[in-house]
Amino acid sequence: MNVTLNSRKVSVMAKPLTINITNIIWSFDRQSQQVNLLLVKRADEPFANFWGLPETLMRPEESADEAALRLVQEKIGLKLASFHTEQLATFTHPKRTPDGRTLSLAYMTFLPEKPALKPSYGALDAEWFTLNSDGDHYVFEHDKDHFETAEMTGETEYYHRLFTRNSKLHSTMAFDHDWILKIACERIRNKLDYQPNILLILGPTFTLKQARQVFAVFEKVKLADIDNSNFKKNHRHIFESVGTSTSVRPGRPAKVYRLRYIRK
Repeated sequence: MNVTLNSRKVSVMAKPLTINITNIIWSFDRQSQQVNLLLVKRADEPFANFWGLPETLMRPEESADEAALRLVQEKIGLKLASFHTEQLATFTHPKRTPDGRTLSLAYMTFLPEKPALKPSYGALDAEWFTLNSDGDHYVFEHDKDHFETAEMTGETEYYHRLFTRNSKLHSTMAFDHDWILKIACERIRNKLDYQPNILLILGPTFTLKQARQVFAVFEKVKLADIDNSNFKKNHRHIFESVGTSTSVRPGRPAKVYRLRYIRK
């Protein structure tokens, strides 16, 4: 509808914005020693049968932070402290959804364990996808399903092409979630040397080797390319030694560390 303001016509949206919380949920598989991402297969249109990130509507009585934590509790059954979440960005482009204007507040959640999954309301399936890279993109894989982060370097170009591409191909993620994942992975990579919250997926403590494994996948390098001594020296301002590992493996127990800036 239109209203007149100071003798000018101003267009006003007939319907209020839908506000979604989109959650990028990370975990660590201790058996495979790999970083994992939770994806759900959507049951409803738009993008029914497509994989995407878990989402929930923000309720009138809650903050965005509370909604992000509620989503984790409802979808996975884990009640987490607030330091396990980090607000990523707000995605507001008018072309990001095909069925009306939806604003997304994106959060990242770092699970201290990797729980078993079962699909909840609105999802046909829920799976942990392994994070790798092909040198150019971050890649998420589970069985025969394979997704890459968005190719475009700029937001304008990405959204211009979003719904002109063949989005019915099942190599495509729902909505703009490949773009959100690109932003998420780049955020994590850019913060590795001063606020590596991603290490919270290792639990309250971790070995240097485990930390290097997480760093390596986001830096798109091999584990052997990260020298252990230099890694320890370069991150001593954020890593605090808290004892030794209780592993029953032969040999001297490895030292374990925690993030200095996290105060429970």
